[in-house]
Amino acid sequence: MSEQLLPGYIIRRGSTLDRALLVKFMERTYQDLFPNEDFSHLEQTVKQYFFSDTPLWWVEEEAWGQRGRGAEEQFFPHIPSAPPSPHPPIACLWVGNVIDQVQGNRHAHIFILYVVPEHRRRGIGRALVEYVENWAIERGDRQIGLQVFQSNKPALNLYNQLGYQTQSLWMVKFLSAEK
Repeated sequence: MSEQLLPGYIIRRGSTLDRALLVKFMERTYQDLFPNEDFSHLEQTVKQYFFSDTPLWWVEEEAWGQRGRGAEEQFFPHIPSAPPSPHPPIACLWVGNVIDQVQGNRHAHIFILYVVPEHRRRGIGRALVEYVENWAIERGDRQIGLQVFQSNKPALNLYNQLGYQTQSLWMVKFLSAEK
């Protein structure tokens, strides 16, 4: 079942059958930020965390029509194509569940939000975040979280505009086996 997200775009709920396409979108997300890295491990992440309680939504153009190559080939030429879709997705949003370690409450956590470059700056990302916020409110969540790289300025700007605030910092230290 799909519904209009914005004029010209529909949103539909994905299913666990969409694992391969979700992996492709995740790879594209990280390749945009880290173009020289290998992200083959993301398939394992999806296997481990993607199930019916971690919803996935796809955004498609409403009047996609007959445009030739599917989105899988257009946007992921190096990855073998998934079965053709009548309306290939141009954005996705995958949400998980986490426990607030201070309060002990379950809440939604955005695992991935990705819009293909050709459809950016059209309000799709904002509409997706607002969509999942409404979904989270309806299910009783009192907060929603996400992780964003400091180098991803467009995403940081969007989340700041939508009222997201830094609650904690994720810190890493790279370790060497040599001492």
